[in-house]
Amino acid sequence: MLLCQTKYQSPVGELQLIADDNHLLLLKFLRSKNMENFINSKFSNHKIYNKKNDILNHTISQLSDYFSGERTEFNIPLSFMYGTDFQINVWKTLLSIKFGETKSYLDIARLINNPFSYRAVGNANNKNPIAIIIPCHRVVANDASLGGYGGGLEIKKNLLNLESKNKHLGILFSKMDN
Repeated sequence: MLLCQTKYQSPVGELQLIADDNHLLLLKFLRSKNMENFINSKFSNHKIYNKKNDILNHTISQLSDYFSGERTEFNIPLSFMYGTDFQINVWKTLLSIKFGETKSYLDIARLINNPFSYRAVGNANNKNPIAIIIPCHRVVANDASLGGYGGGLEIKKNLLNLESKNKHLGILFSKMDN
């Protein structure tokens, strides 16, 4: 399988993206010098080329629209090359959190029919391979405090602020769709 990678300079920091010809596989913040080791450990059986393909171009376009306030939903095909069944279940459930909304770790645990697993939900969020598009930034602590975020709390605040400022766009778009 041919994998392509590129970097994207977003308003909240540089992002690393990896995709095959059909799916986005990784979207991570480049905060760590260990990113290369992380990529090598997760994609060790694949050759990764430093070039863009259609999926990466589509992802960058949608990210640009999101950060400019023109997009409230992503429609990028995703694939999970690693992760436990539990983690993948959490990540798929996170996709149901709408733009401008938040859910608690407990809410997510309940949605996956495992109400006592809220700490494990937090750990799964931390392992999310596709930041922003799988909106783990929309998950907060039960007391509505921010909790943690793999990209850093400042980035989580910025993403939530961006969405709260542009929440009206989701309402406008849904009215236009009817």
